[in-house]
Amino acid sequence: MTLLVADSLDIRIGDQRIVEGASFAIEAGRSLALVGASGSGKSQTCLAPFGLSPAIVQGSFRLDGEELVGAREARLRHVRGCDVGFVFQQPLTALTPHLTIGAQLREAWTQAGAPRPSRAEMAAALERVGLHDPRERLDQYPHRLSGGQRQRALIAMAIAHRPKLLVADEPTTALDAMLRAEIMALLGRLCDEEGMALLLVSHDLAAVADNADAVAVMHAGRIVETGPTRAVLGDPKSDYARALIAASPRLDAPPPALGPIGAPLVEARQVSVSFARPGWRRGRLLAVDAVDIDVAEGEAVAIVGGSGSGKSTLARAIARLGPIDAGEVRWRGEPLPPRKAMRPRDRAGLQPVFQDPVASLDPLWKVRDIVAEPLRRLRPDLDRMAVAARVEAVLAEVGLDPTLADRRPAALSGGQAQRVAIARALGPGPAMLLLDEATSALDVLVAGTILDLLAELQKQHGLAILMITHDLAVARRLCHRIVVMDAGRIVEEGPAERLIAAPAHPITAKLVAASR
Repeated sequence: MTLLVADSLDIRIGDQRIVEGASFAIEAGRSLALVGASGSGKSQTCLAPFGLSPAIVQGSFRLDGEELVGAREARLRHVRGCDVGFVFQQPLTALTPHLTIGAQLREAWTQAGAPRPSRAEMAAALERVGLHDPRERLDQYPHRLSGGQRQRALIAMAIAHRPKLLVADEPTTALDAMLRAEIMALLGRLCDEEGMALLLVSHDLAAVADNADAVAVMHAGRIVETGPTRAVLGDPKSDYARALIAASPRLDAPPPALGPIGAPLVEARQVSVSFARPGWRRGRLLAVDAVDIDVAEGEAVAIVGGSGSGKSTLARAIARLGPIDAGEVRWRGEPLPPRKAMRPRDRAGLQPVFQDPVASLDPLWKVRDIVAEPLRRLRPDLDRMAVAARVEAVLAEVGLDPTLADRRPAALSGGQAQRVAIARALGPGPAMLLLDEATSALDVLVAGTILDLLAELQKQHGLAILMITHDLAVARRLCHRIVVMDAGRIVEEGPAERLIAAPAHPITAKLVAASR
């Protein structure tokens, strides 16, 4: 039975047409994935017909035979509360921070008129979506859960009222490879058990290939290709679908041509980092446990592992951006000063690029000021004219139009904002870049261009790179060597090709399997 039908769907925001003539259908118990680059109209297609966007919707969007285009807000609110469940990209922002998981699950459970659930029923609902210690989770607030745990809790809330349709808008983008696979498998299992239809928005083609029955490829607001998933991804007919597939990093792609490796640059020995346990519990949580790691001049090293494995904590300790309890870090043979004693020349040599490009840029500053700021602080040898010239040079080097220099971050696309962040890091002339999930928030086409840019910059400048990522395919595309972490320790390391081809540790094997 066909549950959802979109026919000639048009969506506008102001004078801009976001979606044009979109048509697709989903049967009960089946799944359809909308894929495409950022700005292609995927999320608006899923959200606007349900009244979750200020957009104007025209055409037809029928759920179980009921037309939603033109429906009153009261009716749409009823549909959202009774017939549809929503799983969003960022579970931390989708959940109410001052309410416990139990309170939010109870609200979702009763919004369709169901009786108030017992504590045992709610615990069983959390256990069903794979949350351990479900009774304890009921009393916790969202910030006390990991990203994967929050997403599982959000899924439990989305299906608590037994909806006919589940809408999942980029539900795994912020998760590591193993969690992505688990969450996608969970969504598929729940749809099979409940007979729900699934409308999935994703730019993760590997996840779509394994978990969606059909796929619709969107570009510039139009559906350019649709059909069974294996047919579309295995033999795409449109140029745009072929470009999407080609841009997706793959473990079976030809090995990249990487630059030469020089003398030792960073030598970290017995690095340990701990944090005070949250809440009423006493003691400290050991996040990084006596880790040794080296990076040479011109070498790209990836630190991979699951969420909470200590990847970012280790990298921030090495770069003096975060705390360190014990251990030594040497830079070109000399001890690197503690965080508060770092000199301008130390900071200039090791520059970071963070995961969320827009959030890492000051929203009130123009691009030229954002790029100039570290130059003024870290390069006192440059006068005003030299700073301006350097800003212009690095913006050109990262492929940005000079006219963007007077824009603010809100007026940039995700890819443009990340190029600005890279330009800011390049300005002081570093010997090493720290990339903390620098492409995970971007769609495959944009992420591919950023990786190509980083590879080119590495070769041109002989840059060393310390990359934090949960995607082995991304690590392989850029890095000479891969270091695998779990529970604060390095469990395996080696040349990228060898480690992926023959993983020795079970954690590495799981990461490889999840990335294929």
